[in-house]
This record gives sequence, C-alpha cells and structure tokens, in this order.
Amino acid sequence: MSREVRTSESSGAKGSWARPSHTTRAAASSASTHPPQGARGTARTAPTGPQPDAATGPQPDAATGPQPDAATATPTAPPGTRPSLRFGYGTNGLADLRLDDALALLADLGYDGVGLTLDHMHLDPLAPDLAARTRRVAQRLDALGLGVTVETGARYVLDPRRKHGPSLLDPDPEDRARRTDLLARAVQVAADLGAHAVHCFSGTVPAGTDTDTAWKRLAESLAPVLDAAASAGIPLAVEPEPGHLLATLADFHHLRRALGDPELLGLTLDIGHCQCLEPLSPADCVRAAAPWLRHVQIEDMRRGVHEHLPFGEGEMDFPPVLAALAATGYQGLTVVELPRHSHAGPHFAAHSLPFLRHAERTAATAPPGTALPGTAPPGPAEAFQQTAPPHGAPSTAPEGSSR
Repeated sequence: MSREVRTSESSGAKGSWARPSHTTRAAASSASTHPPQGARGTARTAPTGPQPDAATGPQPDAATGPQPDAATATPTAPPGTRPSLRFGYGTNGLADLRLDDALALLADLGYDGVGLTLDHMHLDPLAPDLAARTRRVAQRLDALGLGVTVETGARYVLDPRRKHGPSLLDPDPEDRARRTDLLARAVQVAADLGAHAVHCFSGTVPAGTDTDTAWKRLAESLAPVLDAAASAGIPLAVEPEPGHLLATLADFHHLRRALGDPELLGLTLDIGHCQCLEPLSPADCVRAAAPWLRHVQIEDMRRGVHEHLPFGEGEMDFPPVLAALAATGYQGLTVVELPRHSHAGPHFAAHSLPFLRHAERTAATAPPGTALPGTAPPGPAEAFQQTAPPHGAPSTAPEGSSR
C-alpha cells in the first residue's frame, strides 16, 4: 500500500553549498578517514566492519536477531574516542540530475561518498558500454575524493512494467536468473569502482508461493552472486526491507545460516527500517548487527509506517544511533536514502549533511552514560525530534517495497 510522501519544502528551495574546489577536496580526502579503495581489477578492500568468527560468533535469537557480547563480538573504538562517520547520499534521491552533476554536488556539499544505484539514468547496468562508462565514473569518483557503495534498488531497470521485478523469488527460473545476472554485474561494477559493498534485497513473496519455497529460491539465486563476490573480494550486503521475504534482522540470520554463513555475505542496515518494524530500538539494532554490518542507509521514519522521510519529519532519535554506529568502528558509508524526494534532491542533500554532523557532534560530546535526547541544529528545523513510540510490537503496515 503506497503512501503519499509529505514534504514541507518547495522543490524550488535552494541551499548554499559552496565548498573548496574538487581538487582540494580530493587531496584532503587521501589523508582522511576514508579506507583505501582496492586497485582496479586486482586486490580489493577488505570487508568493512567487524568480522565474526564463523564457529564461535554470536548466535541470533530467533525473534530478535543476535545479541553479541559487547567485549568480543562488537569491537569498540578506543576509550574516549569515536571515529568520525562517513556520510553519503543516494543517487536514487538525485534521479533528476545527470550522474556527473550529482557527484559534483555531493563533493561540493562535503559528503564522503555516494550510494550509487545502477539505473538507466545513472550507470545503466545493461548498457553495452558498461565497462567503459564504469571506468569514467571511477576516475570521476577518485578526482572528487568520494567513496562509493553500489546499490541495486532501481525500480524498473529490468522490467518497465513491474516495480523491482523480476526478483530473486519469481516463479519463472529465467526471470530469477535475470535478477541474479544483474547482481553479478553489480559486483563487477563495484570491483571496478573500488566500492566497499554491493547492496541488494530479497523481493516480495509472489502470490501463490509458500515461504519455504521462497527461501529456497532466494538461497539458490544468491549462490552465484556470492561466488562472484568472493572472486572480486566485494561484500554482498543484503537489506531487510519491510514487506519483503527478508524483512528483519532475524530474517537476515535465517538466510545466513541457510547459506552456511559465507564470509562475503553481510548486512545493509537501513536505520529507518529499524524504527519502522524491529522489536529493538534503532541504536540496539546497530549494536546487534555490528558483526555483519557492511553498509548503512539512514533517513527519518515513523513507527509502523514504511515511508522514507527527510530528517526532522519522523520520530527517530539520531544521536544515540550515530553514537552506537561510531562505537562499532564501522567505517563504511552511511548513506541518506530519500528516493521519493528527487524533485528537490539538491535541497535535501544540502540540508541532510549538517543535520547528521550536528547529531554526530551531540553524540560525541556527551559524557559517558549521558542520555542523548534529540536537539535541533541552528535553523528552521525546530522539530528535530519527537518522542518515538515504544519498540515492542513489530509493524503490521503492509507497505511492502514502497520506495
């Protein structure tokens, strides 16, 4: 069930985003906290985030996911310090811009990277000149000093009539193979870009398909993608998506166990989805997911409603979430995901980063053990935070893949 996205700003609103030149920013980024990108076509970056021991790592609770021991499974930063988080913005929220313009905008705004959705308007994964275009994008990313995650949530890239179709769960094996091929292409693109992960999701369960069959199809469809990921050294980061077969952290662990806990299978954690439906709070979700965390998406959201909102329009309490994320030592990208706000993409990109940096500073400057209430940054967004409903009952909102 789709919901109309409420926005409080006009599409004509503009933000000031003058920054140092691209050359200056690229030079500075080489000495920053960016993890080194792998050499194109050879060695790749090691997966980001903590690496659990397959034999002794924490076992998830069937209902709520893993509860790792804080001293072992969830490494923390040195006492008194927190690593600076690396924020990016998703190109699915800048769909009205040419890719080169979108990358330049994000660099000028001060973002550390980009969540690059492979789509017909932004690095079409089915184009015959994909390899050459990927090389040009890699050069542009390097020149701008931007990190990258490859995302695969384009709505109609495989089928102009079916949103997110075909999926890995389709009854037709040839259709499932098309999605598998897309993900394998994404892995190669990620390798050529020096990306730190490839994002994907399961899809919704087709009508007439029982869940056991759907899980079997998902595991079989992902097996060749994981083989490609292992060859390239690129983590495959599966996202729990409300309304999908794999909707929760517990579902991720079900898939992980079914596949034999492959090293390159990781997790994309959408913080808003935690607010929407997980039984744990978003900050506790971050801590529980830490050993498998390979990619993070972030936006505001309300409990029980799968609707990606600009910061300040939902119920999220961001400082505790960012504090938990920093404490894990995670150094991949944390990407703003507002796919229904491309009509004002530059505006929301300009306003999102200051919001996140303010929340990060609030978390970093609080004395240990201090509660971290939401507080507004200077400016018109007075409603930085509302009180979130209790995190007890999962959402029953039947939105499915609505973004």
